[in-house]
Amino acid sequence: MEADVSEMRNELQSRDSLWRRIQLECQQLHTELLKMKEYKDMQEIQIKHQSSCVQLTEQLENKNIELLLFAESQEHQEEELNKIRNHVYREEQSHCSEQERMKTEISDLTEELHQKEITIATIMEKASLLERQLKMELETKHKLLTKQQLLEFRYQVIKSENTHLKEMV
Repeated sequence: MEADVSEMRNELQSRDSLWRRIQLECQQLHTELLKMKEYKDMQEIQIKHQSSCVQLTEQLENKNIELLLFAESQEHQEEELNKIRNHVYREEQSHCSEQERMKTEISDLTEELHQKEITIATIMEKASLLERQLKMELETKHKLLTKQQLLEFRYQVIKSENTHLKEMV
């Protein structure tokens, strides 16, 4: 019985250790989730910044229109206008490619977050199942212990009656 109790104690300690590891992993996943949320917030700030870049690009385009009016009279102004157009085009291309890269990265991070949430849910489900199994095993062990104590008591009673009967005989 002591071996069984010791074995149960070891098993409980093992399960407690597993539970603590699961909790630590949950905390780590939660920390990663917070980091991802911070990253997402930064992405939103960048998108707002990009919006202001679009406004600046629109302002540049308005300036280009003004330069075209002046370009009719001066060749030098036409060359400057072409330079500005090329620069705006490259910036727009760069901006578009960067925006696509960010969209892809956000999509990847969202998928990773989703996978981690699924993992957390699975771990929590398994932990709950293990906890229920442990409770059931403890209840069974308790019932068996109670039954054994009752049998030992009966044995002692019968033994004392037997001793009494032997003395009488």
